[in-house]
Amino acid sequence: MNDLTLLGPWVRRFLLEHLIAERNLARNTQRSYRDALTLMIPFVAGKLRQAVDRLTVVDVSAVYDYHTQPAVGRRSRLAHFVGEHSPEHIAWCGQIRSVPFKKASKAVIPYLDKPQMDTLLAAPDRQTAQGRRDHALLLFLYNSGTRAEEAAQLLVGELALAGGSVKIRGKGGTERDCPLWPSTIAELTALIADRTPTAPVFLNRCGHQITRFGIHTLVERYVRKAQIQMPSLATKRISPHTIRHTTATHLLRAGVDINTVRAWLGHVSLDTTNIYAEIDLETKAKALAKCEVGDTPKPKPRWREDPGLMAFLRSL
Repeated sequence: MNDLTLLGPWVRRFLLEHLIAERNLARNTQRSYRDALTLMIPFVAGKLRQAVDRLTVVDVSAVYDYHTQPAVGRRSRLAHFVGEHSPEHIAWCGQIRSVPFKKASKAVIPYLDKPQMDTLLAAPDRQTAQGRRDHALLLFLYNSGTRAEEAAQLLVGELALAGGSVKIRGKGGTERDCPLWPSTIAELTALIADRTPTAPVFLNRCGHQITRFGIHTLVERYVRKAQIQMPSLATKRISPHTIRHTTATHLLRAGVDINTVRAWLGHVSLDTTNIYAEIDLETKAKALAKCEVGDTPKPKPRWREDPGLMAFLRSL
């Protein structure tokens, strides 16, 4: 008979029964919970000088040092799961969920300016087959704002190039349609020539389906190459997710409404997308500050006679 006081069986049920069977969370989210618990359990065992397999559920509440925001979030969800299935642990569940976490400073969402993104897209040598494939992948990431894993698992049959769109399989089995630019359609049409609908779109150097880790490596390699032409790229930590942030920011700056951006990126909640609106507002505020009226304002050139403004308008 299982001992309901032991922590181990509850962790197993939480990971296999709750995260997978009940909530059907994405694999990366499942791994995130697993990794957080993998860090927390040895910490608790070490503090209490107890064997990991002998830890009880209430032992977790005996240690409050391990309370960064991610750890408390994972721990409180585990506590909620235990409390739902074990009435004798309801009081313990409330105790765990009431533990405050250390507030961390708000992370700055990294993104690339348009010249930086253009330099990155120009980095692959499109005279070679690999360079053309890499350029198509970078362009697709920027066009669609997909996550690395979403791009890695994309199949030829999910491309509707004649209609100018792609079906993307997102987190939790969700699907969304994303429009494609004519340039992206042209690149992908050449890339998938003679492939079956069940074949992956993006392949690695060995001709096998690329992985999300392979996409990360590809982006990092071309960032290093692009830094030669644009040193400012070295000041940013750039990954496939940075390109996703870039897509959202550029869409907002182009006048696309935030609800459309939410659907474009596959966000469940509009709150997630609002972080990009905040970035854009900061940019507009900085631009407005430069236009502040002084004591002796200088005359502005007529807009038709301003070559810089005309070039900007033509680029929209």
